[in-house]
Amino acid sequence: MSDSRQPENSGDCCVTAVNTKRRCLFALLVLLAITQTGCVHRRMTIRSIPAGALVKVDGDEIGYTPVSVDFTYYATREITLTKDGYETQTVMQKVQTPWYQVFPLDAVSDNLLPFEVTNRHEFTYQLQPKVVVPTEELLNRGNMLRSDTQIGQ
Repeated sequence: MSDSRQPENSGDCCVTAVNTKRRCLFALLVLLAITQTGCVHRRMTIRSIPAGALVKVDGDEIGYTPVSVDFTYYATREITLTKDGYETQTVMQKVQTPWYQVFPLDAVSDNLLPFEVTNRHEFTYQLQPKVVVPTEELLNRGNMLRSDTQIGQ
């Protein structure tokens, strides 16, 4: 009886070893990518002149100026500043998206960078003093309006 088995080719062994090394290297890179993911830290600081104004961002109180708050997404934010003796100021403030957070680059900066990127936005607002109308002047204007409406009837 003759042996019908062919001798093993030594080239197959090298190819298998190279494929195993490639798979291990790929697995290592995937593991590193998962554990060493980058992150973009987004922070906005709001200041007022004078300081000490109550700040609301999108209706949520965040504190008194100067105040900083983290945020998740870039958008136009409604910022309201309130302080005794000053006019309440409401601003629709656009928070600009940096170039590295634009699609498709945001996938890299959010997930694959081996370090954290901090993106800071600072906004300063000048508050206007509240104009207090003297009581006498207010009553005179009211009486003039009343008389104007009575004449018109």
